[in-house]
Amino acid sequence: MDFSWPEEYLDYKKQVTQFANTALNEGAVERDASQEFPNDLWKKCAAFGIQGLALPKAYGGTLEEVDFMRAMLAMEGFGYGCPDNGLAFGLNAQMWTVQTPILHFGNEAQKEKFLPAMASGEMIGAHALTEPNAGSDVFSMEMSAEKVENGYLLNGKKCLITFAPICGFVLVLAKSNPKLGKWGVSAFLVEKNTPGFHQSERKDKMGMRCIPIGDLEFEDCLVPTENLLGSEGLGFSILNHSLEYDRCCILASQLGTMERQLEEAVAFAKKRIQFDQAIGKFQSVSNRIADMKLRLETSRLLLYKTAWIKQHGDSAMMEAALLKLHMSESFITSSLDTMRTFGGKSYLSDNGVERNLRDAIGGVLYAGTSDIQRSIIAKLLGL
Repeated sequence: MDFSWPEEYLDYKKQVTQFANTALNEGAVERDASQEFPNDLWKKCAAFGIQGLALPKAYGGTLEEVDFMRAMLAMEGFGYGCPDNGLAFGLNAQMWTVQTPILHFGNEAQKEKFLPAMASGEMIGAHALTEPNAGSDVFSMEMSAEKVENGYLLNGKKCLITFAPICGFVLVLAKSNPKLGKWGVSAFLVEKNTPGFHQSERKDKMGMRCIPIGDLEFEDCLVPTENLLGSEGLGFSILNHSLEYDRCCILASQLGTMERQLEEAVAFAKKRIQFDQAIGKFQSVSNRIADMKLRLETSRLLLYKTAWIKQHGDSAMMEAALLKLHMSESFITSSLDTMRTFGGKSYLSDNGVERNLRDAIGGVLYAGTSDIQRSIIAKLLGL
């Protein structure tokens, strides 16, 4: 078993970390307070090649073919260098739940139309699955796609959609044949300004506040047949395919953040003096930091294993569920432990320590809740 990385991968990770640290750090506290989307930083990321990590060169990518392991390691470095977890989340959301499905299931016309525009930062794509009455039970969705002469007539509402207020198009799942259950779900690419397609204003939220979230409404929204992604009824397969990638890479950035948290906690525990000694000498503090290290390394092993399986083209449903469950819960606990180590000042917003905890909470909800991950794991164990 070889745990080493190619030197060029590690060099690129360092480049990404340096780019994130020097180009993306300014104004993070202010963006969090104002909930302003950093369009300029989004385009800086595109110019550097971040969005292109999930695409081959033919469609705006950085390499001839997508190197998933390299991309995952790069996004780990991104999370270490950029304190804005929202920006990292938004990038990963587009890359793995919008770009990747189009790359794997789209036809040539769809790829040429949408992928280069997302790679360049000129277009933002959203992925719409959740509905008011279909959260964890996603296939109880009510949104319909009725086949008509010129395409499909979409009706329904999606909620809690990342980038809903500002996206240029949305990959949306709807029931095209309700009698077939999950096999009657299809995926569509719906462009902004399509008649009957309505985007809500931004919703206020707890964390990752620079990335807008909102609702989408479809009222007799006619989508041409050429905007059907893959074939009719392929929605379930597209969803499972993208979620495995999403649960892997969307957390890679959090691994980088957890590593930075650990380093900052160690440095602070060494220099902060109370009762005539560094607080790191107190067992309650040092044990807490030791637990942070344990969570970091177990999360790292799960992440790398899942990425390795996906790189080899195999299904990683069990591994992705284990990773999503463990790392999302670990990020919350380590964020709380960091605040306890830093003490009262960490409760103030201007130092950014408390922001990680607010950002971490969403991880146990999006891309499948912790309860759902446990259900997946149990089912795969035969229970």
